[in-house]
Amino acid sequence: MKHIITALSLLLLLTQGALAQNDSPYKTSLAVDGPIIVAGMGLSYYGLTLMMDKDGLTAEEVNRLSKNDVNGFDRFSAGYHSDNAKKVSDIPFYGSFTLPIAMLLNDNVGSKAGQVLVLYVETMAVTGALFTMTNGNVPRTRPLVYSEEVDISDKTTANARNAFYAGHTAASASAAFFAAKIFHDFNPDSNARPYVWAAAAAVPATVGYLRLKAGKHFLSDNLLGYTLGAAAGILVPQLHKKSNKTNISLVPITAPSYKGALLTYRF
Repeated sequence: MKHIITALSLLLLLTQGALAQNDSPYKTSLAVDGPIIVAGMGLSYYGLTLMMDKDGLTAEEVNRLSKNDVNGFDRFSAGYHSDNAKKVSDIPFYGSFTLPIAMLLNDNVGSKAGQVLVLYVETMAVTGALFTMTNGNVPRTRPLVYSEEVDISDKTTANARNAFYAGHTAASASAAFFAAKIFHDFNPDSNARPYVWAAAAAVPATVGYLRLKAGKHFLSDNLLGYTLGAAAGILVPQLHKKSNKTNISLVPITAPSYKGALLTYRF
């Protein structure tokens, strides 16, 4: 019953978004956006199962680990661990998801709430699919595993090998930059646009810094997560713009032997 209700709610949201076309900088379509959202959610779920099914390190493998084995760019953070930083990171992380909703308070954005919510769900579905499918197929030991202060039981879990790439950073960047992009496009004459973009950039940067200090991810993991999250937050709305001339499309795809996303450019 829960799945039926969820499907009906998604269908209603897509229908409302498809109808909200007039006076909007975006064009959405039930026939196009529906399958993308469903595929993105499906890939996200599948990728999550891959993440949970990873083989953790054995105690012997943990004891053989050396910070010198970490590449020079990331080595400085090998051994970082902070429960406090992890807890604090949740504040800007969860807060970032409210930013697109807060943008609905703007009259221009709020008048197209259904369409904006469709784009938001699609953005997060694409972000989730890219992250979980990558993380699920690429095991990388977290920096905290190199810390002598962390209990061996925490070092040998599957989660201890989910460093690549930073999902918290990617998700917060996606939500924050999506909010800024939406405000930017709906308010072309607003003097607040530079400040909105600055705030959007600061939120995931804060999340990434705290996740680094917590020993959850290396710097390169955070940089990649930030970049891909921001790209999704900006590109999904951009690809729906009525004035978009880039001929770029990004679509999650699935097949018996392959699951991922297809980026195409038409000349």
